[in-house]
Amino acid sequence: MNFEEFVLTASLTDLDAEPEAREHADAVEFRMDLADDPLAQLRDYDGQLPVLATNRAEWEGGEAEEDDARLAQLAEAAELVCVEAVDVELQSLTEGDGERVAERARRTGTKVVASVHNFERTPPEPDLRGLLEAATDRADVGKLAVTAENRGDVLDLLTVTHEFAEAGARVATMAMGEPGRHSRAVAPLYGSRIGYAPVDPADATAPGQYDLATLARLVDDLR
Repeated sequence: MNFEEFVLTASLTDLDAEPEAREHADAVEFRMDLADDPLAQLRDYDGQLPVLATNRAEWEGGEAEEDDARLAQLAEAAELVCVEAVDVELQSLTEGDGERVAERARRTGTKVVASVHNFERTPPEPDLRGLLEAATDRADVGKLAVTAENRGDVLDLLTVTHEFAEAGARVATMAMGEPGRHSRAVAPLYGSRIGYAPVDPADATAPGQYDLATLARLVDDLR
């Protein structure tokens, strides 16, 4: 995965479900923080789709509690052949030990996604730009997920997405919540490089996610 084009990922907590994602997904996002024995699953993985590994911290909406342990797991995952990208929180890269994960990933050619999530609101446009600038400076892709209260919030996010994409930066953006749900289908038109969707809508890992088949159809229809 070089993220030069849009990559639709199926969010999974069990890699045995990967065959169910093949029809519509370009890759799988493996949520290590939600999985049983995630490193063993990755070592045993023999699927067709490349893996984007995420071990999301509890303080950023995930379920991984021990920062040292989760980052050590993610660093180990970054060196596995099946893992072509890892997601590291921007805060971990700037204030914690996330850079160690990034360094190990780069040694093996694994891409790094620097992510920011705001589950309360959509910051003003200047703040959106600042977050994406910091994320793209430190990683191959800067990911920004915000919570939209209205369509104006989505418009601000799409405006900034377009600006960064036009400047040659690789970004992945989405607005969570019902007012922002359509952004998951529309953002790729403005340059967003990664989409996330569960195979089963009951397995959604963020507010407002479409299921995989629906998001694939919407993105294809809008291209």
